[in-house]
Amino acid sequence: MTRIPLPYHVADIAVLARHLERQMAENPEKPGHLALMNMLARGAGFANYQAFRASALAGAKIVDPGPMADMTRVAQAKRYFDAQGRLKSWPSKTNLQFLCLWVIWAQIPKGAEMSERQASDLISAWHLFGDAAIIRRTMWQQKMISRTPEGRDYRRIEQAPPPDARALIAAVRA
Repeated sequence: MTRIPLPYHVADIAVLARHLERQMAENPEKPGHLALMNMLARGAGFANYQAFRASALAGAKIVDPGPMADMTRVAQAKRYFDAQGRLKSWPSKTNLQFLCLWVIWAQIPKGAEMSERQASDLISAWHLFGDAAIIRRTMWQQKMISRTPEGRDYRRIEQAPPPDARALIAAVRA
């Protein structure tokens, strides 16, 4: 039987390496040929090798996995949340602050217009360190929420969170 070459592409080799490392740690036995192909396919965002092969043979990806989340960064950010999904403290690293903001952003109702007080009350319900203003201001600076020029009314800006943020939102909700 003739073997058909299947092109393989990953957006970030470091994310692939971490993904492979995690999978190999879960299976201490030496993986076989098919197990390795499944690991590589999952590292590229497919369910398994069969899904990767079907997608490649179709000439286009059946499901575009998009960029993969950096699960190490997600795990670092998840430590800042308690079991109820509330932010315990404000991260010192800016990139983790931004990632943590997405979890609070996901709690803001779509399309709801809120006064500054209502926005602060909602944000206060999702953090434990008593500074809703810093979260509200940072969300505004990051263009996650909009506000009127005088700062009276706030509204969530609808957008797709980045892959790391989607993974963190799901992890905190779980």
